[in-house]
Amino acid sequence: MDLFRDAEQLRQVPMFARLDAARLKLLAFTSEESQFRDGEVLFRAGAATDSAYVVMSGEVEVFADEPVGEPLVVLGENQLIGEMGVIGNSPRSATLKARGEVRSLRIASDDFLHLMTENPEIALDVMRQLVERLANTTRMLEEARSVSQNSNSPAGG
Repeated sequence: MDLFRDAEQLRQVPMFARLDAARLKLLAFTSEESQFRDGEVLFRAGAATDSAYVVMSGEVEVFADEPVGEPLVVLGENQLIGEMGVIGNSPRSATLKARGEVRSLRIASDDFLHLMTENPEIALDVMRQLVERLANTTRMLEEARSVSQNSNSPAGG
């Protein structure tokens, strides 16, 4: 682990972009480096949430439950994952699986929450990202509902 390189890369994560260099280094220092092999599960839906992760390299597939079939989405480098469970103090909402080799930094829940309370701009960025995700999820559900209703309608109707 290269503390200075990791601190600079953390600046590329939208939520951490406005942190000063000292806080970025502290975040990198207090985070735990994690490596995952291709196909390895980072965490499962329903599991207790004890941390958030930043993908430092590689890609992570997101599944609603078991990691089978096509993923809902693929997340890559500089993506923050797992923060919703940390903020909501709730179980994991999805299963994440490594696509290829993945290197990440694991940020313990207490450290993540401390970072948010000490840096209101971080908390605001997290809220904005969560609102955007909720809007996207709502849009996807509405599209799926529309497709389902159209497929159940009688032809020529």
